[in-house]
Amino acid sequence: MDKKKLIIMGVILTAILAGAVAFLLFRGNGDLARRNNTLRLAREYIDRGEYQRAMDLLDQLLINNPGDEEARVLRDEAIEGKRLAGMSRDDGSPLTAEDIARLLEEFRSRGDALTLADIERILAGVLPGPAAGGPSAGVSGEGGRDESGADAFAAASTEAAAAAGAEARAAAEAAEARKRAEAEELARSSAERQTRMREVNELVEKGKNAVARNDFRGAEEAFKEALSKVPGGETRFEGRKLADISDAWYEGSSRNGATPLGNDAARRALQAARESIAKDPSLALPQYTLGRLSRDQGSWPGAVTAFKEALRLDPDNYLYAYELGRSQFRTGQFAEARAAFENAVKLNSRFEPAWYNLGGTYSALRRPGDALNAYQKAAALKSDYAPAWREIGRIYSAREDYGRAVENYSQALKYNPRDLASLRDLGYAQSRLGQNQAAEASFAQALAADPSDAQTNDNMALVKIALQKYKEAVEYARKASAGAPASERYAYTLGLACEKAGDLDGAIAAYKTSAAKNPRYVRPRINLGLLYLDNGFPDAALVYLMEAYRAEPASFEVNNNLGNVYVRTENWSQAVERYEAALASQPGNSTARMNLARAYVGMRNLPGAREAYLEVIRLAPNNYDALFELGKTCAGMGDAESARRYLVSLLEKSPSYSGKAEVEKILASL
Repeated sequence: MDKKKLIIMGVILTAILAGAVAFLLFRGNGDLARRNNTLRLAREYIDRGEYQRAMDLLDQLLINNPGDEEARVLRDEAIEGKRLAGMSRDDGSPLTAEDIARLLEEFRSRGDALTLADIERILAGVLPGPAAGGPSAGVSGEGGRDESGADAFAAASTEAAAAAGAEARAAAEAAEARKRAEAEELARSSAERQTRMREVNELVEKGKNAVARNDFRGAEEAFKEALSKVPGGETRFEGRKLADISDAWYEGSSRNGATPLGNDAARRALQAARESIAKDPSLALPQYTLGRLSRDQGSWPGAVTAFKEALRLDPDNYLYAYELGRSQFRTGQFAEARAAFENAVKLNSRFEPAWYNLGGTYSALRRPGDALNAYQKAAALKSDYAPAWREIGRIYSAREDYGRAVENYSQALKYNPRDLASLRDLGYAQSRLGQNQAAEASFAQALAADPSDAQTNDNMALVKIALQKYKEAVEYARKASAGAPASERYAYTLGLACEKAGDLDGAIAAYKTSAAKNPRYVRPRINLGLLYLDNGFPDAALVYLMEAYRAEPASFEVNNNLGNVYVRTENWSQAVERYEAALASQPGNSTARMNLARAYVGMRNLPGAREAYLEVIRLAPNNYDALFELGKTCAGMGDAESARRYLVSLLEKSPSYSGKAEVEKILASL
């Protein structure tokens, strides 16, 4: 009775799934107004952090019209949002809605998934430009991560090529296992039945060969004749032959792609798979075919359902576990995908694509150590596995181990010189090592292949700034900003390049544009404040620095520069307060300590100034200006002995000190 129930349930499940796939393949675009309303609702869900609801809506749009690029891009953003929502900061605290909004803005401007290095950089507020430590990381990933654009296409093609051989071997192994099982069963049949079953097998093989030649009429005739010759009562055998036929049609569909011929083969594959399961619901292969049909059309929930059923029916098939993991990743089920890939490598530890995708899943779950181990195993199994070398490089880059990052990016490019993602990441790592000429060459090579890439133009601009090629930097920064007009970072780089090139009006305009795009972006506000302060407009400087302060009240740079503004306006008490706030975040910063001492002098708090100067000298013993100011302060306090001691020490340590004449004048007066 239980077995009968199981079979009935299997038939029902199959009918539902097959109906869903049929709906996927043959339904039209639907009403345009309804589509637009669905897109708007999905956008609202994403903005409110309800990523799964958005994904469900968008999956339905893509089921109706797999070619709807706007829905696909929005779906990708929802997947990225769900991935980010499952992450936490290094201290274990979850990302806030504001964190995720900042990260998704970066995702939208780039069009590809963020790596750990990107996420850590953005959360820490580490922004591009020499003042913030160098170029930003222009990276894009594979390993199950969703991407769009030319770079993503190149990365996906690289990964597909790397995995194709292994997957073909896996499929061949599975086919061979099915043949062995069938041969054993055939041997138990009567001589007459064996003859007829062999004839059926020959006709099925004939049909497969016809499909391979795109002779669909000949294939249909061979398959039809084969099924007509199945001996009576051989339901299981007939189910297997239908599964083989469905698999053959699927291969024809895959080979011909989204063409009329390919669509026809997909329809035939679907029909044969449904018939196969109806004959024998215990067969895994037709479920696997249904999963592949759903996957190819972008119907990831349907793919998950079918691959999960295939694996249940054949739990030792590592290819089914692998495909299940890939589909679960695409639906944002990262923990489930990890379990599926771990199962795949347990079933076959030498299947390198599973190790590679396991690495991508660990990265999505913010487990970089496990990701590194998985990628290294993939590369050990297949030494020319370029995407694995690239991802290893990215993990080292996220750890700021740029030497090893360069080594691994170079390995990736050794095996795939056209991999723009590795080339761009190599340039970034080289720039962080101070190898700016090498980085310049890497970015130039990447831009020769894709001149309009905004991220690479931005990175090239930053390297040109480091090389003091300021006019060239402006050109690249303009291209980056024009290519991604929503990006506040690229506008900031343009401002930096203009400032270095001496175009102050251009710099101010670009910084203001950058600041307007993001009210919490402090970098352009800091630079605007400094420009206005340096050019004699402290009131304007104060406006922008206070905006920066409201965004990041604990920022060292913001507080130190606010102190400078208050010094300029002789608001000494406010200056002291801001310098002390700066030192709260960087107690060992001798420059801010020196500023604090001078502010104390301005407000006539000479004891406070003396203590601050003493601390500067403790931090920087060769700071002769601090020693000079300390001597003057002691003289002002009436402590002639201390003043003489410090000033004499100054002349002994630096006989050619620039203020020697004034030092000697003070000594003479003591």
